[in-house]
Amino acid sequence: MKLDVHNISKHFGEGLNTKKAVEKISFSISSGEFKSLVGSSGSGKSTILRIIAGLDNPTKGYVKVDGEFVKGPGLDRGMVFQKYSLFPWLTAAENISFGMNLNSFKLKEIKHRTSYLLEVVGLQDAAQKYPNELSGGMQQRVAIARALATNPKILLLDEPFGALDLQIRESMQKFLYELWERTSVTVLLITHDIEEALALSQKIYILAPNPGRIIKEVNVELQKDDLNKLRLDPNFSKLRYELSDILRNLQK
Repeated sequence: MKLDVHNISKHFGEGLNTKKAVEKISFSISSGEFKSLVGSSGSGKSTILRIIAGLDNPTKGYVKVDGEFVKGPGLDRGMVFQKYSLFPWLTAAENISFGMNLNSFKLKEIKHRTSYLLEVVGLQDAAQKYPNELSGGMQQRVAIARALATNPKILLLDEPFGALDLQIRESMQKFLYELWERTSVTVLLITHDIEEALALSQKIYILAPNPGRIIKEVNVELQKDDLNKLRLDPNFSKLRYELSDILRNLQK
C-alpha cells in the first residue's frame, strides 16, 4: 500500500475573502507504517484528513492510494472520528458489521470478521450491548473495529481519544499501539497531543497554522516495549520538550 499526498492546498471563499486552510502539503505513507500529523488549532489537521478520506476535495494537488486518484470515500480508507458516531439503535456487533452489510460481503465472512474484530478489540462479552451501555473507551474500540471491518488499506484517525479522560486515553493509546503491532494496519493519526504522537508514531509531521503547512519532519526512534515506561525515558522527554517548544513558538 502506498498513500501519496502531493502538494495539496485547500482554500475557502473567493477573491479578497479567500481563506487558505492548508497550503502545499506533501507526504507519503507506505504499508504498515504509523505516522502522525501534529498541530494546534488552525493548522488544518482535520482538513487534510478529510481530503485523504475523500470527504472533501483539494483546491490544488491530489491524493493517490496505490496510484489511483482519491475522488471520494472508499473501502480502502477507514476513518475514526473524535466523537464515536456509533448507531445507537445497533449493538456493538451490528455496528461493526454495518459497513460489510452495505458492501455485499458474504454472510459467513461478516460473521467471522465481526467475531474476529470483537476479539481483537477485547469486546467479545459486549457484542450484544448497545452504545449507551458501553463506556467511552469501549465505544471508541467499537468505532475502530468498525473502521477495520472492511479491511481498509489505511486507518485514518481524527483525534480519536480527545474526548476521553487522561487515564482512559492512555489505556486507549496502549490498545491502539498493540492493535497496530498485531494487525500491521497502516495508520495516519492527527492529534494536537505531542506525547500521544511520540508514544504511537514512527514519524511525525509538525504543522504550522494559518495556513496549515508542514514545517518539520521527525523520525521517532524510541524503545516502545512499555508505553508507560516510555514516558519516563529521558530521550522521550527531550523530544517532547523540543517539539512542544516549536508548537509554543508558532503561537507567538
